[in-house]
Amino acid sequence: MISTKENTTKDAQASTPDSAEPDTSATQQPTAEQRPQVQVDDSKAVTSYANFCRVTGTPEELIVDFGLNSQPVGVPSKPLVITQRLIVNYYTAKRLLAALQMSLQRHEGAFGVLETDVQKRVQSSALRQPASSTN
Repeated sequence: MISTKENTTKDAQASTPDSAEPDTSATQQPTAEQRPQVQVDDSKAVTSYANFCRVTGTPEELIVDFGLNSQPVGVPSKPLVITQRLIVNYYTAKRLLAALQMSLQRHEGAFGVLETDVQKRVQSSALRQPASSTN
């Protein structure tokens, strides 16, 4: 679950004088505005860089392999070494997809569209460079 809001149930409770009515706010489900924040301990996380990924799967799970392609242009002459494998169920994959889409939309809104086709990036950057004039 991805959440950025803190649990505000305690703050949202109304101050009422002592009465015979039981307080049911603790048993109510959090509303959309009161989602609890999931606490994460990333002290044991391993960080690695990947510029290659492969997605395969089974009827129950998606398998995402990550690795480093040291020859990103053309067909690599050596096999790519997979250094990390992430296996998730389809529900988690769908939440991951939504989170990645949101992050990419924010990035592209701030910095422009990301072109994933290397050939188009090379051609468009060549067009942007001013031609050198000879006198």
